[in-house]
Amino acid sequence: MFIDIAIILIGFGALVWSADLFVDGAAAIARHLGMAPLLIGMTIVSVGTSAPEILVSLMSAISDAGALAIGNAFGSNIANIGLVLGVTLIIAPITVGKSSALVDLPLLLLTSLCCGLLLIDGRLSFFDSSLLLGGLVLFFWRLLNHAHHPDINDEVPEIPNMAPAKAWLIFGVGLIALIISSRALVYGAVNVATALGVSELIIGLTIVALGTSLPELAASLVSAVRGHADIAIGAVVGSNMFNLLVVLALPGFFDDLVVERNDIIRDAGTVFVTTAVLLVFVALNWRPEQQRARVGRLAGGTFFAIYIAYYAWLFI
Repeated sequence: MFIDIAIILIGFGALVWSADLFVDGAAAIARHLGMAPLLIGMTIVSVGTSAPEILVSLMSAISDAGALAIGNAFGSNIANIGLVLGVTLIIAPITVGKSSALVDLPLLLLTSLCCGLLLIDGRLSFFDSSLLLGGLVLFFWRLLNHAHHPDINDEVPEIPNMAPAKAWLIFGVGLIALIISSRALVYGAVNVATALGVSELIIGLTIVALGTSLPELAASLVSAVRGHADIAIGAVVGSNMFNLLVVLALPGFFDDLVVERNDIIRDAGTVFVTTAVLLVFVALNWRPEQQRARVGRLAGGTFFAIYIAYYAWLFI
């Protein structure tokens, strides 16, 4: 157990270090490409930090354990808003611009609703997965459209000045280290939990689900502390879209998957509710004259409370 504890400590330190590199590299790439922080958060950062979920989904589907992928997709989305965005907002407020408030967040809410409706029959089929992947095409179209219609989230904060090659190198090293360190943390935590007699179900619903969201959490926290909070909101929205449209879809391409209807109602319902609550906070804090909303600690505390309540529901 002492070795596992050491792995946890080393993994945590590496996670913080790699997140620092990752965010610096991502911000510098955004500067060189002329991309807004929000846009790079929804593309490069979200794809990179979604890598653990995508790998888990692919391996689960190949290993005939597709239900694990579905749980990971919904669980990670709940963690992204409840934990990642919640803790980030407690540290630093985030300004949400017009396009995010009127397009991106409603689109995410609609996507979560559609995913729940597709699975409410208790089955994930090839047709369902094809529809989800088709939604990914629409999401990419939305990103291209955003690039031509910037808003307040496109105001570029102070970004490290480094050569393009160095920026990509730092970004790549940070991304790889993020994934490896998060895996190490999960590995050590699972071993410690098993040694303490914690059931595999509880380990899967807590440690593993949290572990695949650690890259998002680390990158978002560092983004907020360094004044790139818009990267954080973009990363959460983008990552959640990839989880629903890619991670959730993958098992259906291998075989029809039977799922428990009650589990779908609970998990997909919680994803929908957390996204809806985020939209409510944006609406309550909307400033028409500025065409923006500033969401802060109250919203962060609410999201974190929902996250804790969800796990309490699971245990009960």
